[in-house]
Amino acid sequence: MSSRIPEITLNDGLKIPIVGLGTYSLKGSSGAASIQSAIEKGYRLLDSAYNYENEGTVGEAVRRCSIPRSELRITSKLPGRYHEYEKAVSAIQESLYRAQLDYYDLYLIHWPNPSKDQYVEAWQALIDAKKWGLIRSIGVCNFLPEHIERLEKETGVKPSINQIELHPFFNQAEQRKYHEEKNIATQSWSPFTRGLKDLKIDTLQAIADRYNKSIPQVVLRWHYQLGAISIPKSASPTRQLENISIFDFVLNEEEMASISALSHPDGRIANQDPAVYEEF
Repeated sequence: MSSRIPEITLNDGLKIPIVGLGTYSLKGSSGAASIQSAIEKGYRLLDSAYNYENEGTVGEAVRRCSIPRSELRITSKLPGRYHEYEKAVSAIQESLYRAQLDYYDLYLIHWPNPSKDQYVEAWQALIDAKKWGLIRSIGVCNFLPEHIERLEKETGVKPSINQIELHPFFNQAEQRKYHEEKNIATQSWSPFTRGLKDLKIDTLQAIADRYNKSIPQVVLRWHYQLGAISIPKSASPTRQLENISIFDFVLNEEEMASISALSHPDGRIANQDPAVYEEF
């Protein structure tokens, strides 16, 4: 694994970097080149999903790069329309075929889709796929505590990771505390919100100026010190390097608190409440 990015050990023993590359919208030859660039710059964790329609692009970047497959940690996610057990198994296999990979290091249920009430069935498919060697570690995205409690109660297996919306304007303090109590890793999607323009506020700029860092670097350092695994997306080689150059400074308690204080109850980017949101 890369020595540049610290690692975190999941509750099943798999080690993954604390910062990875989000790949949403990175597709085709240009997308593969961008992902390859990130790998060559030190990224070892790549985050994809069935619904991103770019698993093949991720696989192509892996084949192009100079880093052995065994040193990479590759994630994909099961979409909501395939929660039925047999459909879930087929979707996992299809994800592997698309990427031309023998296994995924992480495979996650993308959303619980509670009104459909099939996420436990989907979870059982992930459990079995792990037993078959198709997946090394299994987790979820956007699951609330009640969803996770049900998974563990009905299957005896809890997730290794829960990928949730987490950024300075929605800091998920209660959810993160629950994860810590359950020994489930927290992973942040959209760690900057949807665009860097949303981060142009005085609190963040003052901290960035103090350390001679960019606002995105300060935000990613905040995620890191929260203990959250962030997966910022960037196609720019310069920005890719910037996003992992966050381990040479430390935010103090006051700075961490001031960033966390930017959070507000309606801070979700698109009002995607897992209690009601449905993914196709």
